[in-house]
Amino acid sequence: MAKALLQKGSTIKGSTTSAEKLSVLENAGIQPFLISLKAEETQGDAIGFLENSSVLIIDIPPKLRGVEKENFVAKIENLIPFIEQSSVESVLFISSTSVYGDDEPQVTEATPPHPDTESGRQLLATETLLQSNPSFKTTILRFGGLIGEDRHPIKFLAGRKDVENPEAPINMIHQDDCIGIIQKIIATHSWGETFNAVAPFHPSRQDYYIHIAIEAGLAPPTFNHEKPSVGKVIDATKVGEVLGYKFLREGL
Repeated sequence: MAKALLQKGSTIKGSTTSAEKLSVLENAGIQPFLISLKAEETQGDAIGFLENSSVLIIDIPPKLRGVEKENFVAKIENLIPFIEQSSVESVLFISSTSVYGDDEPQVTEATPPHPDTESGRQLLATETLLQSNPSFKTTILRFGGLIGEDRHPIKFLAGRKDVENPEAPINMIHQDDCIGIIQKIIATHSWGETFNAVAPFHPSRQDYYIHIAIEAGLAPPTFNHEKPSVGKVIDATKVGEVLGYKFLREGL
């Protein structure tokens, strides 16, 4: 994403929590900053990071798996005073379609979110926290499952037995479209909005993953049909209507 924005002539700053990655960012033409958001405090030069910037993209997934779970909302709360004191006018918060839960067969941005996971609940609370702040305008971008050159869920599902929700629809988006939509939001100054971002392609999990596994030469997963499938179709037509965006990877 940063490389794509650099090619458009933007000046980009990037943060990392790893000192070893500072040189990676710098070599890519990104001004590197070592910053770590904690529930108790924000560590690093947050003032310098935000200085002379007009747009801030927050793309930090909550770490809620494993033993060390975090208070993601508190992390962003600690960042907000730095944003308020900076030149940042617009914030783009990368959220997730997990804020909707599975109680509706089809959802749009107008559907009231009802998250059924802790990650979804914390993301929704963070969305509200940012959009309610009058010091800057926040756009929420809710991505579905991410696919990229080196990332695809079939790598984890290949050969697995009794995978649940065989008839649930998939809601995926390719990295190329993630970058394209972000660029459109910035270029069209579409701030104060909420967008769903998934490809308009919703076959069942069973059909999709078996097809992808065979295509990749992997062992197809098998699915458990004993329990009713639960899932939703995420409607992302708003990105086309408001942003004029056309998906590059509709078929995934």
